[in-house]
Amino acid sequence: MRENKVEILAPAGSVESLKAAIAAGADAIYIGGSKFGARAYADNPDEDQLLEAMDYVHLHGKKMYMTVNTLMKEQEMGQLYDYLYPYYIHGLDAVIVQDMGVFSFVRKHFPDLPIHASTQMTITGVYGARLMKELGAERVVTARELSLREIERIHQEVDIEIESFVHGALCYCYSGQCLFSSLIGGRSGNRGRCAQTCRLPFDVKQGGKTLNKKDERYVLSLKDLATLDLIPDMIEAGIYSMKIEGRMKSPRYTAGVVSVYRKYVDLYLSTGRKGYHVEEADRQILRDLFDRGGQTDGYYKKHNGRDMVVWKEKPAFREGNQELFDRLDQEYVGKQMREPIEGSVYLEEGKKSCLILNGCGQMVTVYGDVVQTALNQPMGQDKVKKQLEKTGNTPFVFDNLEITIGGNIFMPVQALNDLRRKGLEALEEAVLAVYKREKLNHKADFADNDNDDGDNKKRSDREDRSKTDDSLNTFKLYVSLERPDSLTAALESDGVKRIYIDAAGFSPELWKNTVDSCHKAGKECMLIMPHIFRTEAETFFDRNMDKLTGAEFDGVLIRSMEEVGYLKSHAITLPMVFDYGMYGMNQQAEAMMKGLGADSLTWPVELNAKELGKLKIPGELLVYGRLPMMVTAQCLHQGMSGCDKKPGVLMLKDRLNKEFPVKNHCTFCYNTIYNTDPLSLTGLEEQVKRLGPSALRLQFTVEDREQTREIIENFSQRFLYGRTDSLLEGEFTRGHFKRGIE
Repeated sequence: MRENKVEILAPAGSVESLKAAIAAGADAIYIGGSKFGARAYADNPDEDQLLEAMDYVHLHGKKMYMTVNTLMKEQEMGQLYDYLYPYYIHGLDAVIVQDMGVFSFVRKHFPDLPIHASTQMTITGVYGARLMKELGAERVVTARELSLREIERIHQEVDIEIESFVHGALCYCYSGQCLFSSLIGGRSGNRGRCAQTCRLPFDVKQGGKTLNKKDERYVLSLKDLATLDLIPDMIEAGIYSMKIEGRMKSPRYTAGVVSVYRKYVDLYLSTGRKGYHVEEADRQILRDLFDRGGQTDGYYKKHNGRDMVVWKEKPAFREGNQELFDRLDQEYVGKQMREPIEGSVYLEEGKKSCLILNGCGQMVTVYGDVVQTALNQPMGQDKVKKQLEKTGNTPFVFDNLEITIGGNIFMPVQALNDLRRKGLEALEEAVLAVYKREKLNHKADFADNDNDDGDNKKRSDREDRSKTDDSLNTFKLYVSLERPDSLTAALESDGVKRIYIDAAGFSPELWKNTVDSCHKAGKECMLIMPHIFRTEAETFFDRNMDKLTGAEFDGVLIRSMEEVGYLKSHAITLPMVFDYGMYGMNQQAEAMMKGLGADSLTWPVELNAKELGKLKIPGELLVYGRLPMMVTAQCLHQGMSGCDKKPGVLMLKDRLNKEFPVKNHCTFCYNTIYNTDPLSLTGLEEQVKRLGPSALRLQFTVEDREQTREIIENFSQRFLYGRTDSLLEGEFTRGHFKRGIE
């Protein structure tokens, strides 16, 4: 049950930031440990530090959530139990999770540990939130791009806590959908190692002409989110936890931002809208703490906008507000928090001393040495009180201490000190005991984990099966198309067995004829669902439901959790292929996907060949295509010339003169930034064969008909017929097939 109407959730990249946040009024903290957190370069505490920090948080009546929100490779899953176990029994309040394998693992081995579905899961609506609820999530962290109306609908239709970002850095890409840093430098945002490539300068080009001005080259760098004016709207929309971004920032920043949001959340809760007013001085405090080039209230009331982008370079030097910094340091940073307690002490000649303490919802009674009879001057109440009230470095301070003395008493100072210490330790232990869990039978509980020898043998069998079964040496070749003019090239190829057509590129009026053409050519035809499924997508598919059911597709390619829920709610029972962005990076994640209804999977593009070999379920392997580097709510076309709802392709040119195609998918109102060079695994036929994928996929995005025809022919010759004398012209990348990610 919720203890407060609203939770202020603060970031902590270090123990110092954690303490500053608690002092400033945070209700809960999210922090990473030494592994598996989405801020790998923060000053994350080790186990002992984190356990101590957890005690600190709980002693002050607050909560701690631990980030376990990276995608995990199969070889890492075996570390997860031992990693989480100490935090679990110590009283961890929740884990924040992206990886569905981790989700499944926690539900199985730590069933009473609450799970928060990370913003990295790209939960964009009712269907994804409901699915997470059904799977066992207590809370969803919504995508930053959601509107207040979309959040309110989740609140009204799904009984799940909603956590949303209210302040801090905004990613240009939907969280969980960014491969920019990963593909350029091997530093994956899905693994907590984002290099913030979006903060670099770019030129936007069309037909060789540069569209942006020379002093407006920071086209992917968004202003920081600041939502003080929207607090009433956010609370009324159903946002329970107001999340502040900033685990890489200083304790001073954390304290300052938390204190301002604490002030205004409390103001609204006490006065409502009528008494709500934001002072300009507080807006300035937030700007003084960090200013990348302005602030924005984000996506809560608009889908995107040029005014959300920084455009210009951040000044190299800006005068700091030292007076503010000094005040924050004095009031919050390094401040020792104390919880008020009440006490009663009973000292009677010849009896054991007794101290009763009451605080933090707990009461304890302790006994000390026998009280002596005073030989000279008896000990008075003032002296006893002065000695017992010295709480020192403990988390407590006496709000009231009553002293009852019977007779002419005397107690050595050391005896009084021991009584006080014993009492305070007992109270602290009683407070923390509320949070701690019983120990689990470690070996018995972990023995049935999916990473056992039997599964390892199955995996080895799969790795070697191409050597023992000649029938598996012939690949199935599938193609996915975003452009209708390339359909003919795929239909004419004998080697292509399945064609995926993009729901945005192929209008609904084309679906039935396209399916019929594929079937006539002896090929399956499946519909590619959008990367992002929000209100625009729901409206589109609701409007075209008859065309969807009447086209007689052989299946759908699923790209988000929303789509799983949407199709289920509309009783659409077409076979589902989960795309690589669904992230089945370990065996348990694969099993979870199958449990959600996936008839087949696509292998992740961030694993190398060796890591792919550790997966249990054969998946489709992408062997050609421009990988999406970013999927964004922002629109470069709109930013350059305004929104005319006309799909097109711009080029994004970086400092190394590499050009990335950018396509605006107006049907679903999102942009895709594609890699400058297509992935191609030609020349690696033997390595691919040894992996034994269920099929090979060629992914066509910006290629025209002739380019599509040439590429299909080349891959058919090499992978299907073993003819290795033909080579594609142009620049290509191996993606992560060889190198992988950290």
